[in-house]
Amino acid sequence: MARKRKGREISGILVIDKPSGMTSNAVLQKVKWLYQAQKAGHTGALDPIATGVLPICLGEATKFSQRLLDSDKRYTTRVQLGETRDTADIEGKVVGTSEIPVLTTEIIESALAQYRGEITQTPPIYSALKHQGKKLYELAREGVEFDIASKARQVTIHKLELIGFGADYLDLDVTCSKGTYIRSLSEDVAKSLGTMGYVAVLRRLSAGPYEADMMITIEDIIRLKGQEESSPETDYSSIDERLLPTYTAIESVPIIQVTLDQARDLQFGRTITAPDTGDRPLPQVQLRLEYDQCSYLLGIAELDAKGVISLKRLVKVPELEGLLTDSQ
Repeated sequence: MARKRKGREISGILVIDKPSGMTSNAVLQKVKWLYQAQKAGHTGALDPIATGVLPICLGEATKFSQRLLDSDKRYTTRVQLGETRDTADIEGKVVGTSEIPVLTTEIIESALAQYRGEITQTPPIYSALKHQGKKLYELAREGVEFDIASKARQVTIHKLELIGFGADYLDLDVTCSKGTYIRSLSEDVAKSLGTMGYVAVLRRLSAGPYEADMMITIEDIIRLKGQEESSPETDYSSIDERLLPTYTAIESVPIIQVTLDQARDLQFGRTITAPDTGDRPLPQVQLRLEYDQCSYLLGIAELDAKGVISLKRLVKVPELEGLLTDSQ
């Protein structure tokens, strides 16, 4: 018999404005504790120095964490020139210095042009990628030597724009694919300018469908809740209202409406036939049930050319548990 999880059966997505100096996992644990949630997960770690958009998935929303991890991201960053640091950011030790050439917009744009589109990127030595079962930053701290070039991979820089610059820095706006390291990009751009560089400031402005204007701070959650301590009398309504619905993680996926009877069939592993779907198969569709003036996300499914829907990922809906019983 499975042991029941402790906490509230609450689901949704909270877009936190991650503070600098706090790890993504620390933010996750704080949010989970404030909501007293049974399950929680984030959608890709930000470096400790970074701030900005960090979507936290609670409950059933954790089933879509990987989708958000795979999504594009947007950042603004300040690249400090003239030095290189072991971690490639402001927290590291200085391991080299160089002269900074006189910069112009034309010179900078020529350097940036080399890093737009699909590029090959070598990750920083201080990163969470693994080598022989250990994280690279653990090996780096232990002084273990390894071929970091072997970890090079293809990433896509969708947008790389110069916001501003000074004698010893660049401010950049970057939209990129999953797996892109802004620290590596900053070092590479600096090298193309004939100098060295590292990330001095990093802020994430978007992650998949979640934008900066959706963010809330941990301090605001605490203030809305009205108290730090959780007790049976705690009123969670004010912070629950700040959760975005789980379906926002998959808003780009086509929607198919199902009936209550079809929802029951899906719940128990049976396929259903979608009305008026034509002959176009869809590898992913989201299933929605309109019931009692509410819209419920039931899960992700596949739709074949014959209109047959096969459930691939089920979303638990507590409000419907009494209705989705097998009548056959």
